[in-house]
Amino acid sequence: MARLSVWGLFRRLKTRVWAVKRIARALKLFLPMTRDVLKGDFRPIPWSAFGTMALALAYLVMPFDLIPDFLVLLGVVDDVLIVGWLLNRVDTQLADYRAWKSATEAATASSRTPS
Repeated sequence: MARLSVWGLFRRLKTRVWAVKRIARALKLFLPMTRDVLKGDFRPIPWSAFGTMALALAYLVMPFDLIPDFLVLLGVVDDVLIVGWLLNRVDTQLADYRAWKSATEAATASSRTPS
């Protein structure tokens, strides 16, 4: 197995930037979506997104997982990979909310514009 250099690791991370951006977008959009669902503004309720987010949070909190955390590097990498994958799935499940939110913001902006 070839040893990874720092530059090799940096190049690999750079190619995965899209996943990090999707994870950040999912986290940033999930709380406003939850607020809109609780207020009754957004329907239908995206149960799959709530379930996937609950699974990601449970995996982070639970003391047992695929690779135990006392194996410091491997245990943390295991958590990051699985939770990152789950949050990436949450981002794809929020596509309907993202479209609704942009349409709502566009309608609000056009109603504020004086004629």
